[in-house]
Amino acid sequence: MPLLPEEPQIHESVQGPRATSAAGRTAPTPRPVPGPRPAAAPRPGRPGPGSARPGPPVQRTPRDAAKPTPTPAAGPAVEQPAPAAVPSAPAAVPSAPQIQLIPASVEGALDAAEEAVDLLLDSGRAPGDILVLTTGEQHPWAAHELSFGDAAYWAQHEAGDDVFYASADDAARAAVRPVVVVALNGGTDAQAATALPLAMGRAGALLIVCGDPQRINSVLGAGV
Repeated sequence: MPLLPEEPQIHESVQGPRATSAAGRTAPTPRPVPGPRPAAAPRPGRPGPGSARPGPPVQRTPRDAAKPTPTPAAGPAVEQPAPAAVPSAPAAVPSAPQIQLIPASVEGALDAAEEAVDLLLDSGRAPGDILVLTTGEQHPWAAHELSFGDAAYWAQHEAGDDVFYASADDAARAAVRPVVVVALNGGTDAQAATALPLAMGRAGALLIVCGDPQRINSVLGAGV
């Protein structure tokens, strides 16, 4: 195989003093050839080269309000069902008054009623809270006041500022008071059977019956 002449090796010259040409003149050191310039960074707010140009600015409404949503066409009105009626609560049934029996004879029933009134007043009951009914002879106070006329007598009942005494026959005319005291001081069993239910209807909280317990039980039953 034929030998090829050895190719001259090219060595990079180390930057140093300038080389001297054969003619004795100093050859200038070759300057490096500048390569391609790097692309300049785009300025803030401006697109770089090759970028798509922005479109025209979008016109905005004040406070960047969103476009109103189109309202759908109103259709036929739909009738809403009426709310169901709420049943009203049943009316409260008034409670029956408490009943107290004070054993007494026909002759002593009125005195027992007077003692019951005194105890009520001593316990703090107002005089206008008490109504006293008699099935026999009128209470002395009622007989005295009726001597001035029926209108003046019932006017004191309407005033409601004192204990009022009346006949059991007039119980339907009397108004309701917190306490009613009944003195079974006479009269028939039929009158007592009529007077006691009326007295119970006029007693708001307490009914006190002064009389013979056996007679009371026979008229109204053992449950009284």
